Amino acid sequence: MDKFINQLKIAFASQYSFALKAQNFHWNVTGPDFYQYHKLFETIYDEVYGAIDDFAENIRKVKGYTPASLQRFSTLTAVDDELEVLPAEAMVQELLHDAEKMQEIMKHLFTQAEGFGENGLSNFLADRQERHEFYGWWLRASLKAVMN
Repeated sequence: MDKFINQLKIAFASQYSFALKAQNFHWNVTGPDFYQYHKLFETIYDEVYGAIDDFAENIRKVKGYTPASLQRFSTLTAVDDELEVLPAEAMVQELLHDAEKMQEIMKHLFTQAEGFGENGLSNFLADRQERHEFYGWWLRASLKAVMN
């Protein structure tokens, strides 16, 4: 169970990093489709931040402690920082990559939670997986519009 709790902490830090990256892109996007991307990134980070507290509480319910510092997040996260201001299309592509990564992380954790009989947690993780599927769809659709 300790290894599972550590994996939950990695997913939690990654979720937080994903939201921060979407917020970064929201603040810094430019170009002819500015408003579309600005709103898309905002929608994503708002929803992800909205689930952060529930995620932390789910970690506590399985007797883990939740990481809560930027230093700890940076050592745990599976989502890479973006230090440059990218063109809008590159922002979408990068966030798509991260959404797909998050979807896989949640899928893996869901299976483990089911194995431990943690049905409430597995339901939460299934919801997070589904949300990242949505983000992937939205971001792929946005790229397709750019590519056409």
